[in-house]
Amino acid sequence: MRTKMALNVFDHDEYRPPVWKSYLYQLQQEAPHPRRVTCTREVDNRPKYYGREYHGMISREEADNLLSQAEGSYLIRESQRQPGTYTLALRFGNQTRNFRLYHDGKHFVGEKRFESIHDLVTDGLITLYIETKAAEYIAKMTINPIYEHVGYTTLNQEPTLKKHLAHSSDATDGPASAKDDCNTEERVPQCRAESRTSSEELTSLVRRATLRESDLAPKYEKVHNFKVHTFRGPHWCEYCANFMWGLIAQGVKCADCGLNVHKQCSKVVPNDCQPDLRHVKKVYSCDLTTLVKAHNTKRPMVVDMCIQEIEARGLQSEGLYRISGFSELIEDVKLAFDRDGEKADISSNAYEDINIITGALKLYFRELPIPLITYDAYPRFIETAKITDPEKRLESLHEALKLLPPAHCETMRYLMAHLKRVTEYEKENLMTSENLGIVFGPTLMRAPELDAMTALNDIRYQRLVVETLITNEDVLF
Repeated sequence: MRTKMALNVFDHDEYRPPVWKSYLYQLQQEAPHPRRVTCTREVDNRPKYYGREYHGMISREEADNLLSQAEGSYLIRESQRQPGTYTLALRFGNQTRNFRLYHDGKHFVGEKRFESIHDLVTDGLITLYIETKAAEYIAKMTINPIYEHVGYTTLNQEPTLKKHLAHSSDATDGPASAKDDCNTEERVPQCRAESRTSSEELTSLVRRATLRESDLAPKYEKVHNFKVHTFRGPHWCEYCANFMWGLIAQGVKCADCGLNVHKQCSKVVPNDCQPDLRHVKKVYSCDLTTLVKAHNTKRPMVVDMCIQEIEARGLQSEGLYRISGFSELIEDVKLAFDRDGEKADISSNAYEDINIITGALKLYFRELPIPLITYDAYPRFIETAKITDPEKRLESLHEALKLLPPAHCETMRYLMAHLKRVTEYEKENLMTSENLGIVFGPTLMRAPELDAMTALNDIRYQRLVVETLITNEDVLF
C-alpha cells in the first residue's frame, strides 16, 4: 500500500511521496569492476603518478592481447605515435577502448578529475555500461518528471515535515525486460536514506509538498544556480526521480535552494528556485532575487530598513547621499546585515551619523553581482537616455523597465519613490534630482564589459537615466 497524505497545497492536490526509480541504480550495481593488468617487467622512465598498470611504450595490438581476458581490464601505455603522451586502454563490450590520459595533479580523460586511476576506471565503466544499456531510457528521462507533480520549495517548517515523511514502493521504471531482470520491487530508496542524515532525507521535493504558500509571498521567478556536485552515497534526481550514477560529479546542485538533479535535467527544470536560508549565507553581494525569495520579502530588507531609517531622521540632512560616512562604520553596518539580517540595529543609538546609513545603502547596490539595472537591460537604458524628445524618452524608459526582473523593478520603484521624497526637501538637503542622478547613476548601472572610454562616456547617460526615473517616478511606476 502506498502511504497517502492529504495536504492543502497546489490546488489541494493530494500529495504522494515520490517513487525513486531503481533501474539505473541496479545497472550501476551490474557494471563491470576494474581489473588492473600489472606489468611484470621493469619499465624505464615510468611517470611517478602511475603504478604497475603502466606498461611503457607498447602497441595497440599488444595492449589488446593483454586486455582480452576479462571485461573491465585496463592498463596505461605510452603512445608510439606521440611519445610523451599516455593512453588508458580499457576493455569494455568485448573490445579495447583507448582514451588520451592526462594528469595535472589529478587524473582525467574528460571533464571529471580523479585522485586515482582506479576511481577513474570505475567511474568510466559505470558510465559506459549505463549509457550503453539504457541509452534510450536516459534520452527519455525528462518526460513525465515527478517534479511536475510534486515540485519543491525551501525547508522552513522542518518540525512539520518530519511528521509527514513517508516512503513509497511499487516503482514503475525502466524497460519491461529490465524490470523483470532487475527485481525493481526492492525498495532501493531505503539505501539512499541510510546513506544520509535525517536532515538530508528531507528532499527539496518533500519540502514543497509540505509547505503552504503564503498569500503575501512575492511571485518572483528565479533561475536555479546549478553547480556540478559530487554526492556522497546513492542519490536520486529530484526532477526525474532516476538514480544519479557515477563516483563523482554525478549531477548538479542548486547553490541557492539545494535542488539535486542530473545535468541534462537541469536544462528543463522550471525557473522556480526557492532559496533556502541555509544556503544563502549573506545579504551583501547576494543576487537580489535570491535574497528576497530566501527571506520571502518583496524587496531586500537592507533597502527597506535603510530607507525607513533615512526618512525617519535624515531627509533634511545637507548633502544627503552626496556626503560619505566613515568607511569603517559603513562596513560595520554591512557586517551587521550579513550577520543579523532584519534584526540588524541601524538606529541612531547605533549610528548617529545618517551618512553611514546612506553609505551602507549605496554599498549594497554597488556590491550586487547583477546591478539593479541589469547587464542585459543596460544597453536599452543607455539608448533611452540618448533620445532628445522628452515624451519619446519617457515612453522608451517605460519599455526599458519591463526588461528588469520583477524583484529588481519593485526595488527600483521603491527606491525612486524615496529619492523623489528626498528632492522634496531640496531647500534643506540641497539634493536635486540631477545631483541624485550623479550619485546613483554609476551605483545602479554598470557597463557590461565595455572598454574604459565607452564606460566613461556612459556616465552622463547613467546620470540622465536616474534623474528621469526620479522626476517621473509617479508616471513610470
